[in-house]
Amino acid sequence: MYGKISCVAKGARRPKSALLAGTQIFCFGEYLMYKGTENYHINSVEPIEIFYNLRTDLDKLKYAVHINKIIQDVTRENQNCYKILQLLLNTLYTISETEKKLDMVLGIFKLRLLCILGFTPKIKECVNCNEQNELSYFSIKDNGLKCKICGKQDTSCIKISESTLNAIKYIVTAPPKKLYSFDLKDNSLEEFKLVTKLYFNEKLEKEYKLENLF
Repeated sequence: MYGKISCVAKGARRPKSALLAGTQIFCFGEYLMYKGTENYHINSVEPIEIFYNLRTDLDKLKYAVHINKIIQDVTRENQNCYKILQLLLNTLYTISETEKKLDMVLGIFKLRLLCILGFTPKIKECVNCNEQNELSYFSIKDNGLKCKICGKQDTSCIKISESTLNAIKYIVTAPPKKLYSFDLKDNSLEEFKLVTKLYFNEKLEKEYKLENLF
C-alpha cells in the first residue's frame, strides 16, 4: 500500500466535471490514477461514501474537519496507514449517520489513534506496582492505569469512575467495527473527555483545540 499520496485532479472544479463529486473533502471512493513526472493524476473516480450528513450539520462538520486535521498531522506520504484509514472511516460514519455525542466520538477516536501510533495505555494492572485491583486512576505521564495507592502519589493522575475505566479498556481492545457501540453518561463523559484530551496532547506534544469554522 502507498498510504497517503498527493494527487492532481485537473478540471475537477468545473461544474460538469466527472471528478467533482469524488474530489470533495470526506469522499471515500475508488480512484483510477497514473503517475506523472512529479505527481499522481486522477483519471476517474467512483464514490463509495460521501458522508452527506457532514455537509448539512455544522457541528458534525466541525468535528469531522478537526479529526481530518489530526489525521493529516500524524500521517506521512507513502506510509502504510491502513489502520488509521479504517479508524477514520468508522469515525466519520459514526458522526455522519448516528447521533452519538460528538465529544465522546472525538475522545474515542483520539484514544484509539494513540493505540495505533504506539501509545497504547496499560490497562490490565497498575503501571507502577502491577496491582490488578482498585484501578481508579489514569496516569498521563506513565501511560496507563494506577491503583488507588500509586495514583495518589502521581500528580499527573486523574481519578476516574468505573464507567470511564471500562470505556478505556473497551476502546483499547474492541474490534474496529464495534468501537463506537457504547455510550457514556454525562459525569463519566466529562472524565473521559479530560483523560483523552490530556493524554492525546501529551503524547503528540501538541494541543489540539476545536475551532469554529466561520
